[in-house]
Amino acid sequence: MSAYLGIDTSNYTTSVCLYDSESGKVISRRKLLPVRDGELGLRQSDAVFHHVQQLSELFDSAFDGFKAQINAIGVSYAPRTAEGSYMPCFTVGLMVAKVLQSVLKVPLYEFSHQQGHIAAALYSIDRLDLLHEKHIAFHVSGGTTEALLVNGADGFVTTDIVAKTLDLNAGQLIDRIGVMLGLHFPCGAELERLALSCEEKIKVRPTLKGMDCCLSGGQNIAEKYLKEGRSPAYLARFAMEYAASAIVGMSERIRETYGDLPFVYAGGVMSDSIIREELCSRFDCLFAKPEFSCDNAAGTAVLAYIKDNES
Repeated sequence: MSAYLGIDTSNYTTSVCLYDSESGKVISRRKLLPVRDGELGLRQSDAVFHHVQQLSELFDSAFDGFKAQINAIGVSYAPRTAEGSYMPCFTVGLMVAKVLQSVLKVPLYEFSHQQGHIAAALYSIDRLDLLHEKHIAFHVSGGTTEALLVNGADGFVTTDIVAKTLDLNAGQLIDRIGVMLGLHFPCGAELERLALSCEEKIKVRPTLKGMDCCLSGGQNIAEKYLKEGRSPAYLARFAMEYAASAIVGMSERIRETYGDLPFVYAGGVMSDSIIREELCSRFDCLFAKPEFSCDNAAGTAVLAYIKDNES
């Protein structure tokens, strides 16, 4: 077994992954950071603390019975590959990766969290070939709602933002409405189950400015519906439909501009079945498998393998 280690300490998930380059399989371990009921997130100081607490547990689990050699390490260092992109929580994984590099004497490769998401999505659907082809990659989560043009020239996910949210991220909208309904943060999975129980037909219109979207209006409408006494299932369905309409609208306008490129959807929000079904009814699109759509270190492990073998 020839293994590559991936580490990702994002805003809400600690994750470790071992990628076996010979079999193409991964050993993936991840754990959500704890958030108190009724709260919409964590302070970065708390996120850093919890990552420190959780990393050793995940390493113990991932390396249980592991006997192979680590060839290289991949780690996420920032949310995006943009100047000034920074979150303290990523310094935890980076610090651990640098310590391991000094002990193991192996190469260390740094990638953005977003690059890791794209690579994990492509790995999960056996389409790593798209790393070398131009395509559109959506990254839709609580921290990001962006459509990226991946140039495919160098295999290391060089991107340009072609569309984005102008206010709330899709995951923020879902979480805020979920917390309004008393659900546990992050609310996506619970809200989806509640939404699927709604039998009413809901019509929504996305707010778009060019290829960009605006999502804060969805929160305002949900607050109005809550005061009117609409059912929790209705509000949950509304949240998912509103997010879906924005992503569909962005996709339509991007396709008009950039043509028939492959469209890949990743990020925690894209694991929602309602949103995926809406997109699939309109486009020929690719989705990360749900377990690789949420924050995970598989992408950084796979990119470390690619970087190590192409450098």
